[in-house]
Amino acid sequence: MFKVTVLYPHAAEDDFNLAYYLDVHTPMVKELLGPWGLLKVDVEVGISGAAPGSEPAYALICGIHFSDLHSLQTGLDAEGPILIADIPNFTSVTPIMQFSRVE
Repeated sequence: MFKVTVLYPHAAEDDFNLAYYLDVHTPMVKELLGPWGLLKVDVEVGISGAAPGSEPAYALICGIHFSDLHSLQTGLDAEGPILIADIPNFTSVTPIMQFSRVE
């Protein structure tokens, strides 16, 4: 399995709109990438760092899973610009992306 992980760094000045992300953006990811072989989407909401009461490093981490790397790359090449254009609707933070093979 292959995955793209999208990490949204926590920033005190950012007002991450979690409701929009869950209600609009995540369904958009599933709808647009489903035809390209999307297997599942995981959403993790940061609650704290390792020290009690500390801020999380990331406001949100999303894992987008595909069975093969070609499907992941082809799907993101086709639909990625639409998904990226939606980011300002829920955050002003620039996300970090990483492609991984899941063992």
